[in-house]
Formats: sequence, C-alpha cells, structure tokens
Amino acid sequence: MNTKRKLFEEVGSPEAARPVARTGGIDKGHSGARGAIRIWLIVLFALVFAMIAVGGLTRLTDSGLSITEWRPFTGALPPLSAADWQSEFAKYQQIDEFRIQNQWMELEDFKVIYWWEWGHRQLGRVVGLVWAAGFLWFLARRQIPAGWTPKLLLLGVMGGAQGAIGWWMVSSGVTTGMGTTDVASYRLATHLGLAFAILGVITWYVMQLGRTARDLIQARRAREPRQWSLATGLLHFTFLQILLGAMVAGIDAGRSYTDWPLMGGQLFPPLAFDLDPLWRNFFENPGLVQFIHRMSGYLLAAFTVVVWLRGRRSAHPRTRFAFNAVLAAMAVQIVLGIVTVIYAAPWYIAIVHQLLAVIVWVLILRARFLSGYPIATSLRGTPA
Repeated sequence: MNTKRKLFEEVGSPEAARPVARTGGIDKGHSGARGAIRIWLIVLFALVFAMIAVGGLTRLTDSGLSITEWRPFTGALPPLSAADWQSEFAKYQQIDEFRIQNQWMELEDFKVIYWWEWGHRQLGRVVGLVWAAGFLWFLARRQIPAGWTPKLLLLGVMGGAQGAIGWWMVSSGVTTGMGTTDVASYRLATHLGLAFAILGVITWYVMQLGRTARDLIQARRAREPRQWSLATGLLHFTFLQILLGAMVAGIDAGRSYTDWPLMGGQLFPPLAFDLDPLWRNFFENPGLVQFIHRMSGYLLAAFTVVVWLRGRRSAHPRTRFAFNAVLAAMAVQIVLGIVTVIYAAPWYIAIVHQLLAVIVWVLILRARFLSGYPIATSLRGTPA
C-alpha cells in the first residue's frame, strides 16, 4: 500500500535522510602525526639538554681543546691503537694549552680530557642523526602537519650551524705560539646561545603540538597582550644574561672575585680597564666581565618581579601558576649564582647553575606561551 510522503522528505534510504555531522574541520588536514612528532621533539630536547650538560663539564674539566681537528665523519671513531693515541697526544702537545699549562700531562692524563671532548662531539652526532631520522621518516610517510615542514627543517639547519660554530669556537683555542690557553669567550657565548635558542624552538613546538590547531585558534582570542609583551621582554633579558654568563665562564671570571656583594673589597672592581685597547676589557677583563654579569643579574631580578606582578593578575589559573614558577626558579638561580662566586665556581656547583638556567629558560617560555594561548578553566578549576 502506498503511503503519502511528507513535504520536503528526502527520497532514498533512511540512512541517506540522516546526514552525519562532521566535526573537527579545522584540524582535518592539519593534524598529521602530532603526537608522534611531539614525542620525537621531546627526545631531541632531552638530547640537547644532555649536550649542554656534557659541554659544560667539558669546559669545566678543561677538555675542550684536546681534539685539535674537526673531522665531522671520520672523527666519530676514537683512537683504536696505541699508535693512534700517540698521534692524537702529539697533536695536542703542539698547541699553547699544553705548552703553557699542561706540560705535566702523560698519555693517560690526556686520555681523560680526550674522552670528555670526544663524548661531547659524539653526542652532537647523535642529536643530528635523531633529527634526520625522525624528519625523513615523518616526511616520507606524509605525516607532518600542514605548515610544519619548514619549522622542523629549521631545527636541522640550526643543529648543523651549531656544529660549525662549535669548531669555530674550538679553533680559537687551538693555537701555537700565541699564548692562548682557552677558547674566545665571545665564541663560547655564541655556541651556548645557539644551544639555548635550539632548546627554545623545540620547547615552543612541543607546547604547540600538545594542543589541537582548533584549540590554539580559540585560545589566541583570549590572549593577554600586556602580559605577553612583558614575558617576551623577560625572555630576551634572560637570554642576554645567559650570554653574559658564558662570557664569565669563558675566561674563568667567576673565580677572580669571590667576595659578595663587593668585588675585591669595593663596589667596582679594581683594574677594570687595565687592558689595551679599551674594548678588550669588556670581553677579557675578569673583573669587568663579572661586574657586568652581576649588575645585569640584579636588574634581571627586579624585572622578573615586575613581570610576576603582572602575571599574577592573569584571569587564568594555569597562567598565574606559570609565572609563580618563573619567579621561584629565578630566585633559586640568583642565590645559586652568588654561591657559585663565593665558592670560586667549583665544577659541581657551576654545572648546576648552568643547567638551572635551562629550567628557568623553559619556564619563561611556558609562561609566555600561556599568555598568548591561555587555557580556559571552569569554575571548578578544570579545563573548560
């Protein structure tokens, strides 16, 4: 028996009359393997963090000049015979560091510093391989989210530049007849600065990939501009202080004046401008370099408080907590910096001071990210 059809009724099966709503249109085509790429980036972060730690210990043990050549590929193999070890030791004996301060070394002593530098370079190779393997894997499988290929490629370019800058740094200390026993401090600062930049980029990517593209677009509408700007300023100021710290470490300036808050019994260090020409004092005079680092640290502490006072007024609990974490970490870092000076920068305190700088750096990035992409919470305090 025929039945009357209702006006505007679709002809066909009941399933055809009930179209299924499609959600997630913003994220479709942009998601890729976000979770897997994020894990890969976290692994890269851990490796770069380890690289900074090993690099710091290499410097603190005066091992950085033990390998006098840059061999990106063949240098992956360490000396495998007694003749190889003698050859490497003979090369080291030709440079100023050995002639001036390490003539007491025997082959076994040389092996200790050689392994530190070899391990540092080898870890750099591992970082490069992990990046290349991950990038090519996701690229070949077409799992990289839209717009992310140039971003991930940037990490490889930065890593390659870091290797070249590392040799540029070491080559400044591998000299004969010039009286040089350390690398140039400004080159060390460039090397460490790029390492922190790489960590910063990785951290930012990890935070972005931890949320969907749709969530980030919505969160950006609630951005807190003033807070974002202050966090950006704090990020730049902290980066400057990290570079100044590298300048101090490069010339062992932290062991020159071990009293605090004075320097050599006075506010301004004596003989702060005794080098000629004048500009050399800002890079090579231990008293002046440490003084600049101290004064910058005081200003950074004050600015951190200003940024925290603004951050604690955020409408979002997680953002407020992020700025509280920044203030706490910065306070510990400043105290540790003072302790490092008072105890003449022993390696076990100096390396903690350097690694805590990484934590401060990441926490500032986190606070800045949440200022730009806040996480909305319900009245119960859970994500909305």
